[in-house]
Parts: sequence; structure tokens; C-alpha cells
Amino acid sequence: MNINIEVKKFSELSLTELYDILQLRSEVFVVEQDCVYQDIDGKDAEALHVIGKKDSEIIAYTRCFRPGYYFEQASIGRVVVKMSERKHKYGHQIMDASEKAIKEHFKTSHIKLSAQQYLIKFYESHGFRTYGEGYLEDGIPHIAMIKD
Repeated sequence: MNINIEVKKFSELSLTELYDILQLRSEVFVVEQDCVYQDIDGKDAEALHVIGKKDSEIIAYTRCFRPGYYFEQASIGRVVVKMSERKHKYGHQIMDASEKAIKEHFKTSHIKLSAQQYLIKFYESHGFRTYGEGYLEDGIPHIAMIKD
């Protein structure tokens, strides 16, 4: 089953969509991963938001940045799928849609992301390769990954 994908600038998000996105991010990154950190970091206004909906519920999401904003390359971050929906492999659909959005909006296929290390194989399946040494980000092991 496919999810419905929408790509929006911050100014195009409805208040309900913004609330649901922040709720999903908090549910996974703060509660599920037991990680106290500042998810609302002031960068959402500059992001391209890739939203995956099942019926009308947001169950998958990423935010993407133009080259030079976050990294030298375009970037994908806050990759999230609602826990109860992960068995359907929606993470692959939201990543494919994110890469497509970057190509269409930013005219590049060079992408960098900061991956939680347990997801290396997932990102490798999308053509990313590890770059440099691992590091801790908010107490969770991460590694930079790049797709050329």
C-alpha cells in the first residue's frame, strides 16, 4: 500500500498539519527514543516538508534543506515513521519522495544526512554511503552519510 505524499513549504502547512508533524516528531524522537532535545529548533521555516499521509493521518515525514543551509549538500532530516506503521516499509516511500523533492526543488542529487547508526543499512539501500567517523548527537550514535 502506498501513502499519499505531499511536499510543502513551511508557509503552505496548515496549523493542523504543523501540529501533527510536531506531535509525530515528539512521539518518536523524544518519547520513544527517550531523548530530551530541542526538536523545535527554529529551522522548520527554511525547510521543505515531505509529508506521508495514510487516509488523513500523517504517519511519515522528513524535512529537506537546500544546499548550503545545513550542509554543503542538500540535506534530509527528521526522517520519521509512526511506530505502528513501520511494518509497511513507509520509510522507503518517504525517502524516495524526499530525494525526488530535492531534485525538483533544489536541482541537485547530492544529499547529506546525519543518520542514527542503527539505520545505516536502510540508508545504504537508498544509495547513501557512510562518511567520516561516528559521533554522538543528543546522546544517540550517528554517522554522516552522503549520496552523490
